[in-house]
Amino acid sequence: MMMHQARFRALIVLDRRDGDTAWEYANRARGLMIEAHCPGPPGSVRYFPARLCWDGDQALHPGDHAVVTITVTDDDAREFFRAGQQFRLWRGRVVGHGTISRKVYSEYTPS
Repeated sequence: MMMHQARFRALIVLDRRDGDTAWEYANRARGLMIEAHCPGPPGSVRYFPARLCWDGDQALHPGDHAVVTITVTDDDAREFFRAGQQFRLWRGRVVGHGTISRKVYSEYTPS
C-alpha cells in the first residue's frame, strides 16, 4: 500500500512556559504531532505525526520562532493543510502553534 507524503512550509512559534527552558527540538526531529482542524464539519480535529526541518543545525527552544518544512505522511493531509491554515504543535500537550504558508510538494512513498 502506498501512503501519501506531503510537505508544507510554515511559520511556528514554540510556547514559553515555566520550566520549559530545558526542552529543545533538534532539526529533523520526530516526536511532535500537528493538531489540525478539518475544514469540513465543525469540531473535526486530527493529530498527524510530523517531522519538522529548518535551515541551520541549531536546536529550537521554547520562545523561538522559525520557518520550517513540515513533512506529514498521511493520505488525508492535503484536506487538512492549506495556505493560511493554523495548527498547534503537540507533545503530550500543546507546545507551540503555527500557520501554513504554502505546500512544497507531495509524493507517494512505500509504507
